[in-house]
Amino acid sequence: MRYPVDGKVVRCVELYKWRAWPSRLDVWPFVTLYFGWIGMAISRFELTESLIILIALALLHILTLLFEAWSVDFRCFIQASKVGDLDAGRICKVIPERFSGSKEVVPLDRRKALISDKDMVGNDKLQGLTLKQLAAASPSIAPLADEISFEFRKQRFIFSNELQRFQKLPYPSKDSFGNYCKSSGYGSESKANAAFNKWGRNIFEFPQPTFLKLMKEHCMEPFFVFQVFCVGLWCLDEYWYYSLFTLFMLVLFESTVVKSRIRTLTELRQVRVDSQTLMVHRGGKWVKLSGIDLLPGDVVSIGRPTGQGSDERTVPADMLLLAGSAITNEALLTGESTPQWKVSIIGRNLGEKFSLKRDKNHVLFGGTKILQHSADKNGHLKTPDGGCLAVVLRTGFGTSQGKLMRTILFSTERVTANNWESGLFICFLVIFALVAAGYVLKKGLEDPFRSKFKLFLNCSLIITSVIPPELPMELSIAVNTSLIALARKGIYCTEPFRIPFAGKVDVCCFDKTGTLTSDDMEFRGVVSLNEKAALQGIDWAYTSDEKAVPRKGRYQPVQILQRHHFASHLKRMSTLVQVQDSYFAFVKGAPEVIQERLIEVDPKYVEAYKHFTCQGSRVLALAYKALPEMPVGELRTLERDAVESGLSFAGFAVFACPLRTDSAAVLKELKHSSHDLVMITGDQALTACHVASQVHIIQNEVLILTSKESGVFQWLSPDEKECLAFKDEEVSTLSGSHDLCITGDSIALLQRTGALQLVIPFIKVFARVSPDQKELILTTLKAVGRTAMMCGDGTNDVGALKQSHVGVALLNALPPEKSESESQSKKPSSVSVPGKTSKTKRSSGNASPPGISGSVSTDASSNKVGTTNRQLRGSSNPGSQHVPSGNNHTLTPAEKQRQKLKKLMDEMNEEGDGRSAPVVKLGDASMASPFTAKHSSVQPTIDIIRQGRSTLVTTVQMFKILGLNCLATAYVLSVMYLDGVKLGDVQATISGLFTAAFFLFISHARPLSTLSAERPHTHIFCAYVFLSLIGQFAIHITFLILMTKEATKYMPEECIEPDSEFEPNLVNTVSYMANMMIQVATFAVNYMGHPFNQSIRENKAFFYALSVAAIFFTVVTSDMVRFLNDWLRLVPLPQPFGHKLLFSAGLMVGGCYLWEHMLRALFPGRVPDWKRKLRRTTTKTVDLKKDV
Repeated sequence: MRYPVDGKVVRCVELYKWRAWPSRLDVWPFVTLYFGWIGMAISRFELTESLIILIALALLHILTLLFEAWSVDFRCFIQASKVGDLDAGRICKVIPERFSGSKEVVPLDRRKALISDKDMVGNDKLQGLTLKQLAAASPSIAPLADEISFEFRKQRFIFSNELQRFQKLPYPSKDSFGNYCKSSGYGSESKANAAFNKWGRNIFEFPQPTFLKLMKEHCMEPFFVFQVFCVGLWCLDEYWYYSLFTLFMLVLFESTVVKSRIRTLTELRQVRVDSQTLMVHRGGKWVKLSGIDLLPGDVVSIGRPTGQGSDERTVPADMLLLAGSAITNEALLTGESTPQWKVSIIGRNLGEKFSLKRDKNHVLFGGTKILQHSADKNGHLKTPDGGCLAVVLRTGFGTSQGKLMRTILFSTERVTANNWESGLFICFLVIFALVAAGYVLKKGLEDPFRSKFKLFLNCSLIITSVIPPELPMELSIAVNTSLIALARKGIYCTEPFRIPFAGKVDVCCFDKTGTLTSDDMEFRGVVSLNEKAALQGIDWAYTSDEKAVPRKGRYQPVQILQRHHFASHLKRMSTLVQVQDSYFAFVKGAPEVIQERLIEVDPKYVEAYKHFTCQGSRVLALAYKALPEMPVGELRTLERDAVESGLSFAGFAVFACPLRTDSAAVLKELKHSSHDLVMITGDQALTACHVASQVHIIQNEVLILTSKESGVFQWLSPDEKECLAFKDEEVSTLSGSHDLCITGDSIALLQRTGALQLVIPFIKVFARVSPDQKELILTTLKAVGRTAMMCGDGTNDVGALKQSHVGVALLNALPPEKSESESQSKKPSSVSVPGKTSKTKRSSGNASPPGISGSVSTDASSNKVGTTNRQLRGSSNPGSQHVPSGNNHTLTPAEKQRQKLKKLMDEMNEEGDGRSAPVVKLGDASMASPFTAKHSSVQPTIDIIRQGRSTLVTTVQMFKILGLNCLATAYVLSVMYLDGVKLGDVQATISGLFTAAFFLFISHARPLSTLSAERPHTHIFCAYVFLSLIGQFAIHITFLILMTKEATKYMPEECIEPDSEFEPNLVNTVSYMANMMIQVATFAVNYMGHPFNQSIRENKAFFYALSVAAIFFTVVTSDMVRFLNDWLRLVPLPQPFGHKLLFSAGLMVGGCYLWEHMLRALFPGRVPDWKRKLRRTTTKTVDLKKDV
């Protein structure tokens, strides 16, 4: 029976119980067969026939056992039986979601639930545990019904009797703020023990497998076993060198993969939960406990560590601040080094539910470092050591750090591109091989003198030849090479399966602030300013006791009493302050939001903020209200909504967010490379449209979807001169002549009317959208068939980054230092800090509109707010400037040679071999996104797309080459085998070496530095690939047949025995050389260079390899080096037949080249036709409306 599972990892589970050992399907049927064989062998069969039957039975038994190891479904069918009752189940087959791992059989854990556990699970419709329920556990811990659970990928899932489904192990992370404020931890030891029984210790625990154990696991994989079987077949056919070479290559590849996995696991095992001693409130008193002993629901005192090793101390678990504030460094989780301000939940609505996604500014995440903290004595519990009061929300692998570790841990599995297509392509080749083997078998059985053993052996070789030994390495090498190249550029990937998606991207979405623009906001001034001290904050000093003191002048100091931090869904923030004996509330936020909360609105209010937003400025409305006298404690408990209503307008704060220096150039290149560009921002629509026009997102007239007072929506131009009625079915037509912009309010309307898919795919700018709406936009784009990339920061854009096919989190950090070879290849330039824009004066200025008092500075060197200045660590690279004395100008030839050798070795080490992916470490990866770029520019989007396209191109070309080589091999082993043509052992080995070297060289082709408007083919099964294979194969076979027949004319009297030992003769020699020429031509013709990768001339290693192959053919054809031909067992070619062979080979290469490039011109890569799918949806929606 199947049970559904909540969450994004597991789809469902099936329940089983193990069969008794004698009743297993891999035991009793084979025992019966073995006893039957004994009886038949004694009474009917001869010894030889009995041994053959026994070997067949043993192979069938071994194959059955192997399939149990390869297939979870087969193992369950053989060793277990399905059960319909949960109580009867002992194991479960876990069926994960796509890209969340493979199926696994895991045990069902059963334990007696305790009273406190009973209260912990299943309440509030399983929306999460409440601390009130934790505290209400009975002191007498009595066993109740069994609690059934299973663990998959370090996550535990518990069965809910109420919902009849499995759910993730719940943590106390969705309670109301009121209950959190009252929490006091575990009141008794029994309650703490019950919690420990539920969640376990706060540790990251996973086994460290040995090399031999992992190697055994890899050697049991289907590809490896299959290739070992093939090696055995080649040995039976006396190809010893070739067999040993193939086996060595297989073992070497698997060994490197195993070493890579062990290195990754070793790195991760070094990450541990901080075991620092904390004060924990247990049993009504404060006690000292280690960080690994913390439990969800514990109330702790935490602050900036002191003493030896304090700089390395981290927060041991995810915690909610109940009192106090802290500044943390979350670089380990998000990679973002900018300190984050964390505040307590004091002042929040007590009845409001806590949301970890929305209220991150109250949470100290595990693995982060506390840089500074301030205790608050107003908490319901007093901390004994002056720390902040916090409650533990999640521990172990349930924390944000644990989730990131799980992502990295399970991303080390082998990844390839186009997995399902790989299987189908191999099936196609197998069908061809079966036809060829059937033909050989039919013809061979007609000859009574042929050896039946040799005949069946050759048929087996034909079938197995379609899967070459280098296939598993070549399928993963394309992805791994891209991962290595990205890591060198400071771009890290925790989900390698997304690399091929990057090559398919057709729409690129960008956040604005901090992504396209610098996050250094330049303060330009305040318009319509009333005299309030808080507005002069730029000339004041801020003290540690939250007091603003004027640096000059006679202003009164301002004491900050309470903050209500900015919330994206509210679009405003506020501060409660005390000036002498008076209390005030100062509020700032989006102009349209503050407008609704003003007592009186200035007639020029809307005109004023639109004037500045049309110029691309960021405008914040400032407002205030006087508060009545009351105790400070009561003031802090005022409801936020009451504080932020009934306001008086104070003015507009105008900021400029200058574009990053390369944003326009990068987006222009993306647009010219067949990508649609979209902006998704929380800024005002006019500001967003202005910036979008500067970065080539908007190029036509703009229409913004706005609503009238009657609630009717209409399209309105920014200058309000053009107005069109809104009809969702006409949006696609309208987008052809205008660039469209909608706001978050419009998205909410479209969501209610069900018109999201009809409108969102045609919008260029999304403004005033919340993080949830950003996620909805990406979900809709995916639903209509678009392959989307989202580029943003790692905080507000997390949902959208995860929903997109390719999410890129930009971190404001310095890019990795370039290697010496790279730095020397470019001319010296002035040092600049990434993310900083050059300061220039704007000629237009930001003059205030008539009727608005105050002025806005037009000098771009105005005050910067909101970001800490970043500085370069060291002015230069010491390694690149150090030159030994006396050798500044002249180097001896030996020293020059050593430098060249060192440079070559460094480049090879940086490139990697592509057989294993680079190790991603905590701090490099971000929990926000699959791709993390340590850049302050959007350039990584181009780098990722370049590598994605290169991966797709490399994969398609590899499959074409594999297909052509396998088809040619199958022909040689079938038709030519019947004619007695055979290859020597050394010849087969040399051919295998050439093939492996060529595959290695083409897979390391670097993508071009610029993106092309031409797109790669995204699928193997398409007209281009099919016609290319058929055409080239026809040319190859024609060449092979003609040359072989021509050779037979020179040896008419010689008789070739079909099953004889290999003896060099002219036909074998010509067949081998023609086959080698076909292989080399296949690599040269099908190499995909421009406009995606380096050309053959630019890929030096591949070019040199082709040159060596050409020289090799010339040498062996002309018999210039006799001992080489003797070693290869090649006979001399009669002239002018040798020249004819080379000339025919040239014609063959030319014919294949013309055919291939004609098909590339006729069938170019195209953007997926997502509009056709959308049109069908539109037609259905319109018909439904008509019916209604």
